[in-house]
Amino acid sequence: MKAPLIQTIKSFLSSLPFFLIFLGATAQTTQKPVLHGKHWMAITGKPLAATAGAVTFAKGGNAVDAACAMLAATCTMWDVLSWGGETQALIYNPNTKQVVAINALGVAPTGATPEFFQEKGMPYPPEFGPLAATTPGTVGGLITMLSEFGTLSLAEVLAPAMEMALGYPIDAQTADAIEKNKDKIKAWSYSKKVFLPHLGEEREAPHAGEVFVQEDLYQTLSQLVEAEKKALDEGKSRTEALQAAYDRFYTGDIAEEIVRSVQEQDGLFTLEDLAKWNVKIEEPLSIEYKGIEVYKLKEWTQGPALLQSLNILENFDLKNMGYNSSQYINTVYQAMSLAFADRDFYYGDPDFSPRSPMKGLLSKEYAKDRAKLILKDKNNEKIGPGDPYPFQNEVNPFRDLLEVQNESRAFNRSNEPISGLDDAFLEAFWRGTTTVQAADKEGWVVSITPSGGWIPAVIAGNTGVGLSQRMQSFVLDQSLNPFNVVNPGKRPRVTLTPSLALKDGKPFLSFAVQGGDTQDQNLLQFFLNIVEFDMSVQEAAEAANINSYQMQSSFGEHEVRPGAITLQSETPSWVRRELKGMGYKMDFQNRTSGPINAIWFDWQHGTFWGGSSNHGDDYGIGW
Repeated sequence: MKAPLIQTIKSFLSSLPFFLIFLGATAQTTQKPVLHGKHWMAITGKPLAATAGAVTFAKGGNAVDAACAMLAATCTMWDVLSWGGETQALIYNPNTKQVVAINALGVAPTGATPEFFQEKGMPYPPEFGPLAATTPGTVGGLITMLSEFGTLSLAEVLAPAMEMALGYPIDAQTADAIEKNKDKIKAWSYSKKVFLPHLGEEREAPHAGEVFVQEDLYQTLSQLVEAEKKALDEGKSRTEALQAAYDRFYTGDIAEEIVRSVQEQDGLFTLEDLAKWNVKIEEPLSIEYKGIEVYKLKEWTQGPALLQSLNILENFDLKNMGYNSSQYINTVYQAMSLAFADRDFYYGDPDFSPRSPMKGLLSKEYAKDRAKLILKDKNNEKIGPGDPYPFQNEVNPFRDLLEVQNESRAFNRSNEPISGLDDAFLEAFWRGTTTVQAADKEGWVVSITPSGGWIPAVIAGNTGVGLSQRMQSFVLDQSLNPFNVVNPGKRPRVTLTPSLALKDGKPFLSFAVQGGDTQDQNLLQFFLNIVEFDMSVQEAAEAANINSYQMQSSFGEHEVRPGAITLQSETPSWVRRELKGMGYKMDFQNRTSGPINAIWFDWQHGTFWGGSSNHGDDYGIGW
């Protein structure tokens, strides 16, 4: 193993005359300062993980290497994800001038059929436990990104995470999440062993600041590094050595332990499930908004909903409405409702039939047609999924199901009024993850929204790997969404949604946010804050926005709550009064967005501007 992380940090700090971090500043208009850098930028969900990115840059790594190091660190820190979760990324390659997409989302295992869950009396796959898990994707995603676009070895990139697995001072947020969920954790023997070091005491979880040790996870990461080293010692290439590590996880002794333990805990994984799974390098989807190319992952995520929203909003003069005026909020709310209604019915894994009608959904003509449904003086609670098929010269094969869907939403409306937004509903709707943003002076840009395996997670035997809970995003009833019905080998439609934007053929903005169904709502408004209202990247990250619940939750009971809206607590009284007159059912929170992390590219001066929301533990380092 390389020199301990602390030695690397000391060496790095001594070699630089100045080290810029998010610690605070004077004479600033935002609660956190903009992060400036000339050489590189590393931003993620925890300070220690951002440090792992900085150390990797100091080793000579590029933005992909640093992003992989931050991803590894956040998984090790259980930053609302673990090593058995899923990784979704967009990467700008300066050599090809292209944006590529990384699809490292796991799939439903053998036996995961609608009938299987229905026979157990489940309306949806469960939220927790071994039956909630898709196959692990993050390890494969990390190794693939490193192999295709990175420069360092797996050993170098995993070094910070491996040292942390041997023991790191756990933060209060994670420690308290373990304590809060300890009753669920106790149901799974391997999870109990890792998470509850004080079993039998009043507080069974680690204390904030306590050194949290994960010996099993360290051994698993060591096995990956050993596979790489053995291949290199045999004279194999860097790519072949990384593939050896990949294979050990998905077809070797690590895979065997994962499958053994999952089946022991009544899960469905087979060795064939892990061996057949593979990472996909895809072409992302994109639209142009006022000369800016905006890129999102395909319809196996909710990302296209942001693109649809922008297409719809392009038909309105948002700037003249004024930032967060009642007219602006009413327009943006309905545009999101239109786009997300389509998400709820049409999005799913494009590798399975039927294929989502994305050409129609992302056409400017369809957006104009949908924009006509936006009411100027009130919210349109009748919004449901539209019919994009005519806009790609086809006939909708699901017109009967479309009518059922819209009737179902009408039924939900008849059960009004909504009596507030309860904590359990909001927790599921906002359910978080983390994000990773990295850029370097060579032009590499990386935006990642990884997730899965959050606390409380089932840990796969003696691997230390927490398993995903992503199965819950499938449906069992095709009348809800014929494109997202669970099937073995299929990827669920997820909320996870990194973003990249180019202007004049060069990187303009890299941005992502943690949260569930709020992600593309928050990112849409963040983007508009910069493009329409000339905010800096930090101002846009801290700005108040709105959250809509007029869409199916991707978690729990998949409820739709038309007209329900969360507003920032300091929303002016006249805006509240006008929105109430438009039929909105308002809820007020100090926090109206998950932590947004972003990098804006200042081509005039050749620098990076980093932004990170003013709540949560998200943190950035630049040089």
